Amino acid sequence: MSHDTILSVENLSVGYARKGLALDDVSLTVPRGGIVALLGANGAGKTTLIRAISGLLDHHHGRIESGQVRFDGRVVNALPPHKRIRLGMAQSPEGRLIFKNLTVEDNLLVGAAILPSAKRQDGLDAVYALFPRLKERRGQSAGWMSGGEQQMLALGRALIGRPQLLLVDELSLGLAPLLVRSIYEELKKVRELFGSSMLIVEQNAKLALGFAEQAYVLDRGRIALSGFAADVAASTAIRDSYLGTERVGNEGAHA
Repeated sequence: MSHDTILSVENLSVGYARKGLALDDVSLTVPRGGIVALLGANGAGKTTLIRAISGLLDHHHGRIESGQVRFDGRVVNALPPHKRIRLGMAQSPEGRLIFKNLTVEDNLLVGAAILPSAKRQDGLDAVYALFPRLKERRGQSAGWMSGGEQQMLALGRALIGRPQLLLVDELSLGLAPLLVRSIYEELKKVRELFGSSMLIVEQNAKLALGFAEQAYVLDRGRIALSGFAADVAASTAIRDSYLGTERVGNEGAHA
């Protein structure tokens, strides 16, 4: 694994009990400091791949059949999620999964638990600088916030430890397009400020390809295509074959 690569997925096959393979010989890399989009139709295997990277397969009765996940030069197949977090990996999950009965600040402090006590306020301040709305609502119960604010909170919780690698799963789900674009603009600042690498799983392929530098397209558990994001976006055949189910405008979504 090159020093220029923060994440390497190597010939990975993943299965679920009585369901066969969900991923078949998948390979993928994320450059250090790079942004990579992972695209594909529903059921293509995107969520399974994210679970394999983050260590959450066991919680969903899945297992790695062959291949490996290497993070910052280290094979992490056998590491539980909390140890991967301590190594510098963080995830903003699909559905946000915030603690709705806790305040905004308490949610952020859950993410800050990996930091030394003396560094936690610095972490809070950095997140509040990125998302001022969270600072305005820091004493409010998270469950009372809008969907867009909850997404900011999920991202803030993941970012508070300044991860080397940020996994973002379906950021745009259920949100208005203008709000999603605004959040993506904040993610650009994250790379500038923290140098974080990113793997973005996104239903809005057009948006993801405009944000990322490289892209992989999953189709029925296998990598169907990989390359520069601009080349993927420019190919009519690729869009028709693999990205035809995208909801480009996210019509009907709400904030």
